[in-house]
Amino acid sequence: MNVRERIKNDILIFDGAMGTMLQKRGLDAGALPELLNLTDPETVTQIHREYVQAGADVVTTNTFQAHELKLRDYSVEEVVRAGVGCARESGARFTALDVGPIGQLLEPLGTVSFERAYEVFRRQVTEGEKSGADMIIIETISDLYEAKAAILAAKENTSLPVFCAMTFQEDGRTFLGCDALTAAITLGGLGVDALGVNCSLGPDKIAPVAETMLKYSRVPVILQSNAGLPTYRGGAAYYEMGAGEYADYVMEMLRKGIRIVGGCCGTTPEHIREIKARLGGMKPVAVAPLRVSACTSGNRTVILDDATTEIGERLNPTGKKKLQAALRAGDIAYVVNEAIEQIDAGAQVLDVNVGLPGLDEPAMMAKVIREIQEVVYAPLQIDSSDPAAIEAGLRVYNGKPIINSVNGKRESMEKIFPLAKKYGAMVVGLTLDENGIPPTARGRLEIARRIRDTALRHGIPGEDLLIDCLVLTASAQQEQVRETLAAIRLVKSELGLKTVLGVSNVSFGLPEREAINAAFLAAAFGAGLDAAILNPLSVRYRQILDVYHVLNNEDKGAKLFIEKYAKEKQAQPDASAPAESAVGLREIITQGRKEEAAAAVKKLLEATPSLDIIDDEFIPALNTVGKRFESGEIFLPQLMQSAQAVQNGFAVIREHMRQSGEKRREKGRIIIATVHGDIHDIGKNIVGMILESYGYEIIDLGKDVSAEAVVKAIREHDIRLVGLSALMTTTVKSMKDTIAAAREAGLGCSFFVGGAVLNEEYAGFVGAQHYARDAMESVAIAERFFAGDGSGE
Repeated sequence: MNVRERIKNDILIFDGAMGTMLQKRGLDAGALPELLNLTDPETVTQIHREYVQAGADVVTTNTFQAHELKLRDYSVEEVVRAGVGCARESGARFTALDVGPIGQLLEPLGTVSFERAYEVFRRQVTEGEKSGADMIIIETISDLYEAKAAILAAKENTSLPVFCAMTFQEDGRTFLGCDALTAAITLGGLGVDALGVNCSLGPDKIAPVAETMLKYSRVPVILQSNAGLPTYRGGAAYYEMGAGEYADYVMEMLRKGIRIVGGCCGTTPEHIREIKARLGGMKPVAVAPLRVSACTSGNRTVILDDATTEIGERLNPTGKKKLQAALRAGDIAYVVNEAIEQIDAGAQVLDVNVGLPGLDEPAMMAKVIREIQEVVYAPLQIDSSDPAAIEAGLRVYNGKPIINSVNGKRESMEKIFPLAKKYGAMVVGLTLDENGIPPTARGRLEIARRIRDTALRHGIPGEDLLIDCLVLTASAQQEQVRETLAAIRLVKSELGLKTVLGVSNVSFGLPEREAINAAFLAAAFGAGLDAAILNPLSVRYRQILDVYHVLNNEDKGAKLFIEKYAKEKQAQPDASAPAESAVGLREIITQGRKEEAAAAVKKLLEATPSLDIIDDEFIPALNTVGKRFESGEIFLPQLMQSAQAVQNGFAVIREHMRQSGEKRREKGRIIIATVHGDIHDIGKNIVGMILESYGYEIIDLGKDVSAEAVVKAIREHDIRLVGLSALMTTTVKSMKDTIAAAREAGLGCSFFVGGAVLNEEYAGFVGAQHYARDAMESVAIAERFFAGDGSGE
């Protein structure tokens, strides 16, 4: 029986931790565990064997970081081959190739392209299958975009089952802001055989994330948590949750429908043995996940059920001369501005069409989608008649998009549905075929039925379809307007499918178009329309939408309606409002429009001193973004885009100061470093970027930095504040040693520390004065430190 068959009818038990088990056997701090596959395979095999003897069905290969960005003197292939060999020698029923994150941020937040990440993963998975792995588990992923790269690499280059588990924080989101709902819908759409959560927290703290996944996932759900949170005893990490307590939580989740269990950091063969003993002959508990119609971005989900959805239409060059000119000139800033304006006006999804004669549509589609999803965190609808352009957009898209569109022609369906299935997208189905648009509602219904039936044969469920019953012009085909409305009713009542319309075509050729469009939109909502493609900046559209949200019981208690229209009535012009240019720069920063920042600063410098721009524009804008970040309104990607916008503006100011001889304000110098033995620097780089945006001079010593190098740099630059980062429990001791070395050298500087394994208790353990839970807390520490007596209190 293979893994896919096994998880249909049985619970699957994975092994527990490998890293912490190797640490107990003397693995040096910061050493790559994967190299032991070559240098000490007996130890690795013995750990696998202990898990098998404890009752594990699956052992996970010691290949978590076995990729070309981490391995230096060894090839990926030899390390993976040896790792799979060790696992297979253990006698396990199944061997899972373990694939972890690459340890660097993908573009636009980092420097690694999506295609580069794909190639890194491709080498791992290809060798894994060749060496005899039975399946692939992609785990401990914080970035949904990175997970997509790994999944595509696995599915396009191997025939192995693919599991994917992401790692979440206590707020229910990953480090980059992805929530459990978005992860479940996106990963499931990409065709994984199982999905879930691993690492980061204990089973008690991570249970709500797993429960959300159970609620929405169409495939089996995984739970492999840590044995609680680590503490420190005698200078080493210690996980307090014993096998019995751990098994209590696991059994509770099994009774709720989890099918795949095991352990992560701190779990041992004893934890697996206890689960196996309690499991007995237990069979999986049946669950009935919600069958929702949903699209997602990287950290946001729009569910179309029982609500009206607004799809912005303004990113379509048809009839829009300014957009056409921007696309031909490669003026992506204009395109991004159009996207932001639509979201600010209330659009929940954006339609993206870049089709122009003579333009390389696939290349432009990929470029525009990359740029838009840097700053707009709403789902996108990829709109094209060219399958190559659609696939180019689908490939680089972060989340589950909508494809616009397919139609009733067999050729169209055979080209588009395989793409929708592969990339897990929703699809708009147009009710037209080789004979054009049927004149009757019944004719359109039959095309919709054909589209649905063909979609089902391709493995695309009905909830992933949006049927467009097509709006014809009232000026030329007046009798057809009612047929469109009738078709909406039929599609919903007889097929149970969601419907969508592009509204504005109804008024073509008539005066007072906006009034006609608004009236037709209201009629369409009355007929049961689920989603409307429209101009969200239209005041009349906005009023119809706001009123309908009240009438359809979406705006509970008419709260939003009252707040909005009461404010509009009371609003008075403010004579003291900032100048347009100043407001523009703040918006550019808060919206993360980094490409526009430099030009806006250059304009302001014509009449505004440099330091005033920093004090009155940069810092207030960053503070606004910081408050939104702290409140959970925005997430790390938005914060970083705003910081990059400020850095682009700072570059202009620095050059202006150099040319004018203006003195730069010394706000404070800070050293940051990832400690010895730790080669992870994502968090450290983010902290440095945010601190620089606030005007601090950052001296970044890099990663795997020795205590001696930190001490030398402190002396050389006369530093008063130092930030240290560690991601692994094994390297927290290096943090302690670094701070101790500074004290022994007689240096009176203060330290703040952070990292995935750190908390307030650890900060005290290593001797630091401050703990920074995130980048914005690092700013708060620096602000207090340099503004006060140097204590930072």
